[in-house]
Amino acid sequence: MNDSAALTQENHALIVAAGQGERSGLDLPKQYAMVKGQAMVRHSAASLLNHPNIAKLWVVIGAGQEQQLDHALAKLPGYEVVVGGATRQESVRNGLSAIAAAGGAKNILIHDAARPFLSSAMIDRLVSALVEESAAIPVLPTIDTMINVSNGRASDTVDRNSLWRVQTPQAFDFDKLIQAHSQWMGGNDATDDAQIFRTAGHQVAIVEGDEALNKYTTASDFAETSKDNMTQIRTGMGFDVHQLVFGEELWLGGLKIDHDKGLAGHSDADVLLHALTDALLGAAGAGDIGDHFPPSDPKWRGASSDKFVEFAASVIKEKGGCINNVDMTVICEAPKIKPHREAMRQNVANMLDISVDRVSVKATTTERLGFTGRGEGIAAQAVATISMELV
Repeated sequence: MNDSAALTQENHALIVAAGQGERSGLDLPKQYAMVKGQAMVRHSAASLLNHPNIAKLWVVIGAGQEQQLDHALAKLPGYEVVVGGATRQESVRNGLSAIAAAGGAKNILIHDAARPFLSSAMIDRLVSALVEESAAIPVLPTIDTMINVSNGRASDTVDRNSLWRVQTPQAFDFDKLIQAHSQWMGGNDATDDAQIFRTAGHQVAIVEGDEALNKYTTASDFAETSKDNMTQIRTGMGFDVHQLVFGEELWLGGLKIDHDKGLAGHSDADVLLHALTDALLGAAGAGDIGDHFPPSDPKWRGASSDKFVEFAASVIKEKGGCINNVDMTVICEAPKIKPHREAMRQNVANMLDISVDRVSVKATTTERLGFTGRGEGIAAQAVATISMELV
């Protein structure tokens, strides 16, 4: 194993996402609220899963939140779920115990889901610090004037040069941290894991923090996100045609339809999903279906076209976008589309992870004119509307 691979295997990450978010004023735990087009917890989970020096991700959730997490992290691979406790400290301890039971780790990064915008550079700084240190935390200077308050009145000014704001992730030697948790005698719950680590007699190094890692706590935090992050509405269009031939299956909208002919193509030739894929990629400014799934590549022979649609949707999410709605039209004389329309809508809604009322499927004919009118092929067009953050 080379040095880079060895380094990767040393580091696990744990996201604490077990809270109920009472202070947020939302109707669901804040870690599952939408922030910049994605569930809050998804942002940091994707950052950690995609980082080359993180071997495994663990997510600690509240009891009964499994379905919410599955929905929030849909299609993100390779994470483990642990049920937390009544307090943050208990939740972290449950996560550490699960990691230990699975074989442990050398280092652990512990992160709060309420700090969604975790950069690769921040992970790099913490991992690098652990080469020399047994713990490291990100901090930022305090820029406001700080005072003591006594009996509702301003008192002495506090030297702000000695005060720093602490963030997460916090990075630790795994064995030392789990031992520190087991020895904690602080009475009340610790506000973070660095406090527990220091109480056990260990030193904690600091690295430069990141203003983007500010914590979401109250309803105003979410309101500010909506107000300050300007978005643009973007539209993409797609059009595709496939020939009808004997001896092929007919797939439309992810649905196999009984017909005397099927569509010919390199994949399953689902003309409707191909048009939709191009519309989504177009809205994201990400090329077209042929750029990503060239027909010259044999691995896409006979491929199910839902993979293309899901890929296009993932491109939009990775760019911080949100799919607002899609509208599709099938152009053919036969088969009749109306009996299958609702099943197609539901299929597409599942692929895009949106509600079915944001999916439209229509059909029309060309009054027996042209190749579709002669039953030689089927055409489809699609329009996708997305919201994308302005940068």
